[in-house]
Amino acid sequence: MKQWKYFICLLSVLIASLVAGWAVADEIVIGYTGPLSGPAAEYGQDIFNGVDMAVKEINEAGGITVKGKKYTFRLEKLDDRVDPTQAVNNARRFRTNGAIAVFNGVFNTIAPMMKINEEKGNEFIMMAYTSTPKVEFLGNKLVISTTVDFSTYVQVFAEWALRKGWKKCAMVVTLGAYGDEWRAGFKEYYEKKGGVITADKPANYYTETDFSPQLAAAIATKPDVMLIGGPSATTALVIEQARNMGYKGGFMLVDQAKQDYIAVLLKGTKIMGDLIGTAGVVSIPFDGAKAFDKKYTATYKRMVTWECALNYTGMHALAKAIVTAGSVDNAYAIRAAFPKALDPPMLGDKYPNSVFGVTDTGRMLIMASVQTVTNGKFDPSVLYAWWPKTQKEFETARELGRTPQNEVIWLKR
Repeated sequence: MKQWKYFICLLSVLIASLVAGWAVADEIVIGYTGPLSGPAAEYGQDIFNGVDMAVKEINEAGGITVKGKKYTFRLEKLDDRVDPTQAVNNARRFRTNGAIAVFNGVFNTIAPMMKINEEKGNEFIMMAYTSTPKVEFLGNKLVISTTVDFSTYVQVFAEWALRKGWKKCAMVVTLGAYGDEWRAGFKEYYEKKGGVITADKPANYYTETDFSPQLAAAIATKPDVMLIGGPSATTALVIEQARNMGYKGGFMLVDQAKQDYIAVLLKGTKIMGDLIGTAGVVSIPFDGAKAFDKKYTATYKRMVTWECALNYTGMHALAKAIVTAGSVDNAYAIRAAFPKALDPPMLGDKYPNSVFGVTDTGRMLIMASVQTVTNGKFDPSVLYAWWPKTQKEFETARELGRTPQNEVIWLKR
């Protein structure tokens, strides 16, 4: 009898341990598909690393609690090589494993996935790291855009060039839906303000490494400035090749290209000359950015970019929305919870950037960061608040978002 009681007691302990183990093991699956090989691999890896770092932090802190139950996150990744069919197949594979959200950073692959993420019974949130305005107006109710709408940069860059008296601009921008939209938007605004587009020679920044044909045709039109860009690594090649071909004018970098990373690849800013693009993360010295830079570089042995920083904050925002929604598997409830989850905002004292909320169409309210290079030397960064409708709303954003070193400007549309 004693042996039997001992057996019952041991069995009870074992069952309790298993139940506890199951509780701890409950996971929320997150997918990442993007370019992890080829010329754009560095770009894709930075996005993945940002999500990965956030997932590890959340899990190390004990995960999240939803309706009294603990959950951790499991991040899965697949290479799609910027192939739309492969990206869709990857997303379906993630969904088979129960993924509630999929991160991606290329509009060419985001758009096809947005055709399947609302399928009944297979819904997932599209965490879209893309600045193309079109992503918000495809009628998709399960999308969150984790970076700034590039029309902000179109306005700031064009006005910078025209203030310098640079009326002639040639464009050598990446191919694909994102690049097509960037070129069209810039051309419209630049010409409206009195500028002239002398050449439009798109190139595939994801597969090409020799841009001399496009550059030769553009330079032949004698532009004052060139709009260029795609992933940072190949954008650096474009700058280097243009200078080697004798081009001495200015550059404007589409927001996908990050000039701080390009400066590292080019071993300095000297050959950049006069240039405008998005500012480096650490040029905006939030306490959260400094801490993020230190931890990220130590963990991943590579420099911080906006790809890793904004997808890091995007993952933290997603976790907050899941908790706020009180659901780990209802994509519509989680998407609807983002506004409440981001009130109060996520600020730069804790994160590498501030997130002030989200628009009705899913665009996160993040300040645009701009930095110029003048005569081969970096200038201070400037932040632009693009969403305020009133002076009071702008003042609130400025007080929460500025640092002693950075000016904050209300970009009125």
